[in-house]
Amino acid sequence: MYIPKHFKQNDRKKSIAFMNAYNFAIVISAKNELPLATHLPFVIEERENEIVLISHMSKANEQWKTISDKDVLVIFSEPHAYISPSLYEQQQNVPTWNYVSVHAYGKMNILESDEEKLSVLHKQMQSFEAGFIEQFRTLDKKYIDGLLKGIVAFEVNISNLQAKEKLNQNKSEKDRLNVKKHLEESEEEMKRALGKMI
Repeated sequence: MYIPKHFKQNDRKKSIAFMNAYNFAIVISAKNELPLATHLPFVIEERENEIVLISHMSKANEQWKTISDKDVLVIFSEPHAYISPSLYEQQQNVPTWNYVSVHAYGKMNILESDEEKLSVLHKQMQSFEAGFIEQFRTLDKKYIDGLLKGIVAFEVNISNLQAKEKLNQNKSEKDRLNVKKHLEESEEEMKRALGKMI
């Protein structure tokens, strides 16, 4: 990811918190030089000094066949917003787009056993709707077995984490405060969230 020095973010804990907050990400790989991408919800785990991303995709999605033990890119992004030059003191400015993004590179490890797949599903349920776990336990075994046959569970062990916060750091304090105020007063939740990051 292209990251000018003003926008580089090096705080690992901050990047992990961001990935947890905006965990619906895109996993990207390549097949015969053609990019492939799937949008998936991720659980982020820290294991000793490692960051591990956990998710699953449909077995009908053929992307999984191209990525076992291969390097992939997972992109976490949001919030973002158009920034008008009218918010700056100087007239000689151009429009821009503010955003935050984390790019996580690593190898994908496919989890093949039913126990491993169930573990991934439980981690996702715990993260996204813990209250559903009790209902899940009441589901018919045959039904669950069918579900497990239809998914590919995996982990991505992160080897390189890149984070970018493009939040007008290259502008004056007054300009940044004007942009922050404008975004925080917006009726759009995404813009308000971005404003709080400035």
